[in-house]
Amino acid sequence: MTEILLGQSYFLRFDPKLWDAMQPYPPLGTLYAASWLRQHGYQVALFDAMLANSEDDWDQLLEEHKPKYAILYEDNFNYLSKMCLLRMREAAFKMIGMAKKHGCTVILCGADATDHYSEYLEKGADYCLLREGEDTLIELLSQLSAGQKAHAAQVIGLASRNTIHPSHRPDITDLDKLPFPAWDLVDVEKYRAIWIKRHGYFSMNMVTTRGCPYHCNWCAKPIWGQRYNSRSPENVAREMKWLKENFAPDHIWFADDIFGLKPRWIEALATLLQKMDAAIPFKCLQRADLVNEKTAAALAKAGCKTVWLGAESGSQKILDAMDKGAQVEDIYQAANLLRKNGIEIGFFLQFGYPGELWEDVQKTLKMVRECAPDDIGISVSYPLPGTKFFERVKLELGDKQNWIDSEDLAMLHQGPFPTGFYRILHGRVHYEFRIRKAWRKNNWLQILRTPYYLIGLFYSELKLRKQVYFYGS
Repeated sequence: MTEILLGQSYFLRFDPKLWDAMQPYPPLGTLYAASWLRQHGYQVALFDAMLANSEDDWDQLLEEHKPKYAILYEDNFNYLSKMCLLRMREAAFKMIGMAKKHGCTVILCGADATDHYSEYLEKGADYCLLREGEDTLIELLSQLSAGQKAHAAQVIGLASRNTIHPSHRPDITDLDKLPFPAWDLVDVEKYRAIWIKRHGYFSMNMVTTRGCPYHCNWCAKPIWGQRYNSRSPENVAREMKWLKENFAPDHIWFADDIFGLKPRWIEALATLLQKMDAAIPFKCLQRADLVNEKTAAALAKAGCKTVWLGAESGSQKILDAMDKGAQVEDIYQAANLLRKNGIEIGFFLQFGYPGELWEDVQKTLKMVRECAPDDIGISVSYPLPGTKFFERVKLELGDKQNWIDSEDLAMLHQGPFPTGFYRILHGRVHYEFRIRKAWRKNNWLQILRTPYYLIGLFYSELKLRKQVYFYGS
């Protein structure tokens, strides 16, 4: 019998687009919770939904371990968990029911549980941890283990069916005190085999910070709000060395919202990684306006292979409407500096923000052509609770307020164009991007596919222009 069965409800198999891409990472936030629980003396087992077949796998582990506590601790470093996809919410509801049938006390933690705790409580959860969960979880379990159920309901930062505390406990600011994630609970070799088979290398995930201090008005921050806390470069370098010695990954994905925001942090990390022989090629996320010559050089020195930029739009009007706090010129400069230092570039693009016209779409396409990123990711503006964007469009929202999965691309508000327009636009942007990249990289396999891409580009452009004419934008 195991005291705690810890899991999460993001099933890669339930997300067709990402299942096809097959770049799985274990739930890092869940692994942090596991190591934190262990440090406080609790016996923990892990259900890793990422590669599981269905909720039935969770039920089997419940039967096997017979835990007293079943905790669905979502990975708050996974942006898809923050988006609260409907399919994953349904999975969580089903998993709650299964745990209750096994007689477990059920505890939830995550972005969706913070925003919609009443729905999870109605489905049978006993407690929902609001925002950051580690300290709240330890205090709750301490009360429950001592038989103080009445006192447990009074724990700050908690919602239950009887008591709700809207106030939130302070965040953990000294992130260095957290133990490294409990990687021994993960079937690392299963992940390695998948990565090697599909991509020829093995990637693992890390995180160096919690939160983001910027004010992009579409970005949901139910866990850390505007707060930003960072691990020290020394602590991060030690973890990289530990991963390198114990698991020998070929690549690291840093899942931070912003990597190395503090002045000279990246420079210090680069120096430590070289000194400790701990460097591993990695990818990270950056704001374009934070990339300067020193930053780009330090990223290269640290072993950075790819930087993803939240470019969003090539229209300054749209960036200003988003409260992005950056200039289109910053995107061009960042792409140039990163490329000069041998670093690949990815652009996150967002279409459908209120006020975006066809001419703004064209400016974004122009930016992609001229900056020539190595990869792109496309979404449409997605209103989530707690954001200024959500408050702006909430009267336009219908019954459907979340995507089913990441491929949905439905316009949940009354955008400039209907959903069908953006699904066509998604394909049109990718057709042109693949054609240009094939010739730029001299990739003959992709060049042979250009007739197909050209046909797709022609017909998608035609369909888009018909809709532009019809909607008069």
